[in-house]
Amino acid sequence: MEDISIFKSWVPKWAIIIILFVCLLHSMILLGVYTSNVTYAASFLDVEPEDLQYAMCVTYGTLLGTILIESRFSSFFPAKNYLMAVYSLIGITIVSSAYITNFAVFLLMRVVEGILMALPVITIRQLLIEQFNSKNAIIIGFSFYYGSLLLSTPFIMNIAVWFLDHYDWKYMLYVSGMLQVLNVFLILVTFRGHRITKKIPLYQIDWMSYFLVLTSILCGAYFFVYAEKKYWFDSAEMVFMLAFSMVTGGLFIFKELLVKRPSFNFDVFKYANLRIGFVLFFLFYISRATLSLCHSTMYSIWNWDPSRVAGVQYINALGNVIGLVLAAFFLMKSVSTKVIFMIGFTLIAVFHFWFTFLFVPDVALSDIVIPYTLQGIGVGFLFVPLILFTTSSVPAKMAVSSGIVGVSGRFWGSTIGFCVMQNAMVFLSKKHFLKLSQFVTGENPEAQETITKTTQSFIAKGYSADNASVLAMKKIFGTVTKQSALLADMEIYTIVGYGLVVLIILIACNQHLRHTANFFKKKKLWIS
Repeated sequence: MEDISIFKSWVPKWAIIIILFVCLLHSMILLGVYTSNVTYAASFLDVEPEDLQYAMCVTYGTLLGTILIESRFSSFFPAKNYLMAVYSLIGITIVSSAYITNFAVFLLMRVVEGILMALPVITIRQLLIEQFNSKNAIIIGFSFYYGSLLLSTPFIMNIAVWFLDHYDWKYMLYVSGMLQVLNVFLILVTFRGHRITKKIPLYQIDWMSYFLVLTSILCGAYFFVYAEKKYWFDSAEMVFMLAFSMVTGGLFIFKELLVKRPSFNFDVFKYANLRIGFVLFFLFYISRATLSLCHSTMYSIWNWDPSRVAGVQYINALGNVIGLVLAAFFLMKSVSTKVIFMIGFTLIAVFHFWFTFLFVPDVALSDIVIPYTLQGIGVGFLFVPLILFTTSSVPAKMAVSSGIVGVSGRFWGSTIGFCVMQNAMVFLSKKHFLKLSQFVTGENPEAQETITKTTQSFIAKGYSADNASVLAMKKIFGTVTKQSALLADMEIYTIVGYGLVVLIILIACNQHLRHTANFFKKKKLWIS
C-alpha cells in the first residue's frame, strides 16, 4: 500500500475510526433486517419461518462464495468510487425489497445483497486495522468488526420491535436504506480519490469456480434447512439438492486442484491449526444454535412479548462485549490459545447445564440473567481468538483461502446447527408428547380428576357441557405440548453440555494448539 492516506488530511483519526465502523454496520443490517423478527417477516412475505432461515443462508452463502473473487473488483477500482458505488447499490436493494412479496424474487434479491455485503468488507476492515498504531492493531480492529456482527441480532431486533410498534415494516427498510446514503456521504466527504492497491485487470476472473461453489453452497444449505420439513431422503427434491450440491462441490474441488492459479488454494488444509480451527468454529456455531431454543421458550412457553424478548437480548449482548474485551486482553498478554479456548467453551457449557434447570413453565428475569450473560461472555471470548487461530497459521499468500475456511466454518456451523436443533426439537417433543399423553388419555385417576375440574371451570363460565369438555381437553393437551417442549429443551441442553465437556477435554489434550504470539508474526497477512 502507498504511504499517502486514503483519507483527507483534515479528518482526525478518531473520526476515521467512527466512519469506518459506521460503514461496517451494513453487514449488521443485511444479516439482521429480516431475521430480527422472523414471525412478522414471514407473514409479510407469506412464507414459513424455514424460508426466512434459508433466505439468511442465501445471503451468507453468497458472501462466502463472493470472497473468492472480491479482491479482483476492489483492486480494479479506486477505493472511493468502489465503496460509494457498492453502498449506493446496497441502499437500492434494501429499499426495493420493501416492495417484494414474491419469495422467489426475494431470494434473488438476497443473492444480490450477499454479493454486495462481501464486496466492501475486506477493504473497510483493512482500513480500520491500519488506524491503530500499536502492535495490537489486529486484535482491536477485529474486535470492532466482529463485535458489530455479534451485536447485530439484539441491535436490529430492538429497532425492528420499535418500528413495528410505531410504524409499518417498510419504514424500517427505508431507514436501513438511508443508512447506506449516510455511508456514501461520509466516503464522499472524507476519502481521497487515489488508489490504495495496484490495479489488476478484471479479465480472467474464475467465474466457473465461483458459480460451482455458489451452487454447491446454496443447494447444500437448502437441504439442511428443509430436510426435516420434507422428510429427509423420502423427498426426491431433497435427494436431488444434496446430490447436486455434492456434484458441483466435487467439480469445484477437481477444477481448483488442476489449474495453475486456483481461486482457492487447498494447500491450506496441510496446516493443522487451520483444520482444528475449522472444526472448532463448526462446533462453536452448533453450540450457539441452542440459544434459539431459549428465545423460542421465551415466546411460546413463558409468553413474553416481543419487546421484552428484544430487551432481554441486550443482556446477552453485554456478555458479548465483556467477552470481546476479555479476549482482547488475554491476546495482548499472549495467553495460550489452549487456555482461551478451554475457558470460552467452559462458559458455554456452564450456560447449558445451568439453563437445563430453567426450562420450567415460568421463570423470573432474575433467574436467567447470570447463565444468559455467561453464554454471551463465552461467545465473545471465543470469537476473535478462533478467527486469528484459524487464519494466521498459513503463509500470507494463502490469506484469502484461509479466510474462506474461517467463514465456511461459521456458515456451515450455523446452517447445520439450525438443522440439528430443528430436528432434535421435533423428534424429542414428539417422543415426550406421546409419553405424557398416555397419562391424560388413560385411566389415571389424577388425570381424570384434572379433566373433570377443568371441564367444570368452563361450564361455570357459561359454556355448554360438550363445548366445555372440548375446551378442557384442548387446554390440557396444550399444557402437555408445552411440557413436552420443555423436556426436549432440557434434553438438548444436557446433551450439548456434555458434548462441550468432551470438547474441552480434547482441547486440553491437543498438541497442535500453538501460542498466541504466533498471531502477530504475520501482521501483513491481514492488511495486505
